[in-house]
Amino acid sequence: MSHTVNALIPTATMIAVNGPVIGEAGQMNERYEAFCMASPLFYDTLHAQKTADGWFPTADRPLPGGWRRVEQDDWLVFAPPELDLPMQGWKIHVSACLDNAERVLDAVWDYCVPRGIEFKFLRSEAALWLRSSKYAPRGYSGKLVTIYPRDDAACETMLRELGAVLDGEPGPYILSDLRWGTGPLHVRYGGFAPLHCVDEAGQVVLAIADDTGKLVPDRRTPVFHVPPWLTLPDFLVPHLAARNAVTVADLPYTIESVLHFSNGGGIYRGKDTRSGAEVVLKEGRPHAGLDGTFKDAVSRVEREYEMLQRLAGIPGIPKVGDLFWVGEHRFLSMEYVDGVPLNKALVRRYPLIDQAATPDDFAAHTEWALDIYRQVETAILAMHERGVVYGDLHMFNVVVRSDDTVALLDFEVASTVEENTRPPLGNQGFAAPRTVTGVDVDRYGLACLRLALFLPMTAIVWLSRPKARQLADVIREHFPVPDGFLDEAVDTITALGATTGPQELVRWDTDDWPYLREQMAKAILATATPERDDRLFPGDIEQFRLGGLGLAYGAAGVLYALDVAGAGRHPQLEEWLLRQAKQPPPGTLLGLYDGMHGVAFTLDHLGYRQEALDALDLALNDDWSQLGLDLIGGLSGIGLSLAHFAERTGEPGLRQALNRAVELVAERLGDVESVAETSGLDHPYAGLFRGSSGPALLFLRMYDATGDEQFLDRAAVALRQDLRRCLLRDNGVMEVNEGWRTMPYLGVGSVGIGFALDEYLARRDDDQFADASRAIHGAALSRMYVQPGVYAGRAGMLLYLAGRTERPLDDPDVVAQLRRLSWHTLPLAGGIAFPGDALLRLSMDLATGTAGVLLAVAAACHDTASHDEPAHLPLLAPSARTRQPQSPASPRRGLVSNTL
Repeated sequence: MSHTVNALIPTATMIAVNGPVIGEAGQMNERYEAFCMASPLFYDTLHAQKTADGWFPTADRPLPGGWRRVEQDDWLVFAPPELDLPMQGWKIHVSACLDNAERVLDAVWDYCVPRGIEFKFLRSEAALWLRSSKYAPRGYSGKLVTIYPRDDAACETMLRELGAVLDGEPGPYILSDLRWGTGPLHVRYGGFAPLHCVDEAGQVVLAIADDTGKLVPDRRTPVFHVPPWLTLPDFLVPHLAARNAVTVADLPYTIESVLHFSNGGGIYRGKDTRSGAEVVLKEGRPHAGLDGTFKDAVSRVEREYEMLQRLAGIPGIPKVGDLFWVGEHRFLSMEYVDGVPLNKALVRRYPLIDQAATPDDFAAHTEWALDIYRQVETAILAMHERGVVYGDLHMFNVVVRSDDTVALLDFEVASTVEENTRPPLGNQGFAAPRTVTGVDVDRYGLACLRLALFLPMTAIVWLSRPKARQLADVIREHFPVPDGFLDEAVDTITALGATTGPQELVRWDTDDWPYLREQMAKAILATATPERDDRLFPGDIEQFRLGGLGLAYGAAGVLYALDVAGAGRHPQLEEWLLRQAKQPPPGTLLGLYDGMHGVAFTLDHLGYRQEALDALDLALNDDWSQLGLDLIGGLSGIGLSLAHFAERTGEPGLRQALNRAVELVAERLGDVESVAETSGLDHPYAGLFRGSSGPALLFLRMYDATGDEQFLDRAAVALRQDLRRCLLRDNGVMEVNEGWRTMPYLGVGSVGIGFALDEYLARRDDDQFADASRAIHGAALSRMYVQPGVYAGRAGMLLYLAGRTERPLDDPDVVAQLRRLSWHTLPLAGGIAFPGDALLRLSMDLATGTAGVLLAVAAACHDTASHDEPAHLPLLAPSARTRQPQSPASPRRGLVSNTL
């Protein structure tokens, strides 16, 4: 192995983040981990560094005349001249490990180039490590090379010939594929060219054509799948049979359910058929799930077995059973602990999310949290006495039983005290700085637990250790925590982390709007990268999927927010958007908030009328009629954009396109019962940006333009669809029902529906809608929202509340949310910045980051700002200006609210 990957990965991050996206209680979202590797401050990609340093040496081998090498994200594509490939077919993937990757690449090159076969491979060992790491997407783990056969016969020839060359080379099993023999070759049917369609949930996804020519989703799940219109080629049939021959039928265990999947393997709940005892079976896949020391999941399963044996008998440590193989996969069995992860136990009783919570509730929570902490600390100190460092303390690894006793899980990165090392994996909210080793790693984790039990926002402490002091102050303000309990935690965090991150806390002066605007604008502008082509400002990871131009996650939204907040115009940065809008990168979407319609709107807003119309033409020249109905990227957002431009220009063609968009939305909307009673997962989302509230706003816009009452009727149907997917919690607050949790937020929660309801009620009375509006108002009044952003955080609540009153700063609820934004502030470049979704990195975008907070604060402070009109989201100016009374609250029950 070269030194490149050893040098890059530990300095990029020693944390393979295995925590949740904060705000998704109980859920893991590993998509963010891959974007934490390139920068300690911002979500980014490794290939954005635009350097050939660290590339595989194979990439620099000379190509024959006419061949092209093309950079494509993390890939390097090698294309021969005049190659005529189909749009889709069986394609070959080659997996590899870090220590044999160069050898495999040279063999693929030597096979493909002389034969004129197109192929691509990951550009570097760092990219391969990232795609093989524990929380990489499971479907393509270890995939190093893709080869494109021209037909089935060529595919068979390549598999047989190249398979013989690579026989014996190790590599992870690519779960989306069928393995050829026992070597590193795999095969899957899929697209060769990037086609797109809209899936059943209304999302734009990669597509292939079925046997009728219709575009359907190109399934890339971690399960081998043959499209239903195809028959598996004969040369692959024996390999499918071999795959299916490996079973667990002969084991003394039954598997009853899946508890969790990662790239390293699954965790399953089952029974020991010999004793009838409930067990957990933990799986380790060979060569997959690599950690920061490049060990695979098999090694970590074996380490966990060793550590559990050593810790046997300590209260709170599960009993370990067997260590065994199933095929090439390593398994251990262990005692099943009947309980819930600490993060779920916390949110079920957490008083800061309950407006009706009394001092007694806060005192009761404090007593419970102190007892939980005592149990965890006792167990970890007992481990130290046995010579073991736990190394992976966080809220998901603590299980709380029904009697409030605890158990600790996941010992795969535990180490001995004598090793005095640091864990190769960790959760950012609890992970110690890189200089901390041995038992001090656990001391740091325990210090973070002291804070997280009262304010679960410790992920941002990794970005600035002094933030622990402010979190402790917030806790003291609300909870009767004993003297010294938090001081010890803060001292530990700041002492062990003194060499990491900014050391100053920032001022958040809600009485000085010009100061706040200046500080946020300073941080935003300091992060601009006009020299890059993929994005202008750092933001959420969605900018790498959708492109860096749009309103929600790209440059358009940031430039819009800066302008409407009174933070000035920035011609050099506007020039970046103008340049990119002329030739949008491949894959740029079309919608209002995710694509070119939003770019066109922003350019028009900034005064670039002709450039805006040119961008609009690009969007309209594509096939937009098949998009979903949503506001963020679908027909309702496009309709609002067309209405804006039709009114501004008087162009008959734009009016015709608007009418077509409205017709399509009306035709496809359905009736109230045509939507499920829950949002998300297997069903389309509810809410403002992805649900039926977007179509409702389009119909209201058409009613304003025409006076036709039928548009109000259609808006009412759309709103009732979204209310069908809401529930009224026992405290009188209405939130979107996702089946296992409820959502209050502006993006896909009830507050966004409340915005649309208020717009309807400004035009027509409706008792059901008025009641719902009052109940939804309470969802914006919680004291606790972990994330700061507009889409799924506190700034969205502030924006909603500010839009319901003529003088926001006279409203105590507005002022309260404005002041609590200080909980999320972080210093950057002499200004103020905010973390994005997951709290793992800073974000500047409109949907999740600092630009959105700037917009929301401008909306709240508009009566003291220099501009005349209050700030609002693009094309979503509130017209309902009368505050609705709040319904009284009562004690919480039912589903867990997702303010955490």
